[in-house]
Amino acid sequence: MTLGLPARPRILVIVLRRLGDVLLATPLIRTLKAGLPRSSIDVLVFDGTEGMLSGNPDVNAVVTIAQRPTVGETFAAVARLWRRYDLAISTQSGDRPSFFAWLAGRRRVGMLSAGATGGWWKSLVLHDPVRENPRNHRVLELLRLAEAIGLARRAELVAPAAAKVGAPIPDGRYAVLHANPMFRVRQWTDAGWRALARALANRGLNVVATGGPSPAEKAYLDRVWSAADPPVLRLDGKLGWPELVTLLKDAAVYAGPDTSMSHLAAAAGAPTVAIYGPASPSHIGPWPLGAVGVPWAAAGTIQHCGNVWVVQNPLPCMPCSLLGCERHLESYSACLDELPPERVIEAVDQALAWRSSLSAKAVERQADQQAARG
Repeated sequence: MTLGLPARPRILVIVLRRLGDVLLATPLIRTLKAGLPRSSIDVLVFDGTEGMLSGNPDVNAVVTIAQRPTVGETFAAVARLWRRYDLAISTQSGDRPSFFAWLAGRRRVGMLSAGATGGWWKSLVLHDPVRENPRNHRVLELLRLAEAIGLARRAELVAPAAAKVGAPIPDGRYAVLHANPMFRVRQWTDAGWRALARALANRGLNVVATGGPSPAEKAYLDRVWSAADPPVLRLDGKLGWPELVTLLKDAAVYAGPDTSMSHLAAAAGAPTVAIYGPASPSHIGPWPLGAVGVPWAAAGTIQHCGNVWVVQNPLPCMPCSLLGCERHLESYSACLDELPPERVIEAVDQALAWRSSLSAKAVERQADQQAARG
């Protein structure tokens, strides 16, 4: 029994954000399951983000809601969730997730805004409010919700369960490049991606390009990769999240921008090179395997922790945490537009050397085990 919960508590975790945020909530879910092993944990997410929880062993069920539900859909959600759970946890301080926590849980834990003067009602409906700390990495920030109810944190990302890749992949060693972030403000240059692909090919790797299925994303990737020399293998729009996990697990290296794929690559164990611009990696950088504390400084040139390298162009204004130089999602970001390919290639070379070192150690262990068996 914890906090007056029954022996087999029903728990709802509310994550009404984007794909990467859903993945970054999995350490909280793992902590809940480890601390309350007889619990049944459901997760409330937006339609289209549930794939990040595919096959997650800590999750009983995923409940979805539209980002902009109709009145009828809202009433249906109310009827479905009303006081159904012994504990509801809101991972955000916004009105909607806090409302759903009040709606669904007999006991409620959730975030309050860092400088909250409005939203006074949230401190009344939450039994265990946690004031946001904007300096925290998102993983550590969410784990404070578990600590608020007395559970020891486990900072382990849980990737979707791997599945067989249904598209042809290269024989031999390959690299995965994911050029497209959700917004222009996080884009690196087309020439930079092509230079990186060429450098990888010169190192004897096949190059696989991933991306989403939308027409706009396809048009962007057509622009980036149509002029690639040598050509890359395009798998954009062909793989689901579980298939992508398999692709990433076996990759010699992955490189991508500030996007959900970079978080997934890190969680899958791939040597991950993440290219960051205006956003601070100390708050939202990919979480390396085995990390327990804040892995990243706010700005640097090449930072390394575990299986992740973060590459930045540390201009004096970085990280501004703003929407690019023009302050909107389709803005350019000078820190990314001026990031030289050589810096990203340097980080990729470090990641490849790290992967080779791990492989050599695995061969040594196997030889030692065979010798011991005699």
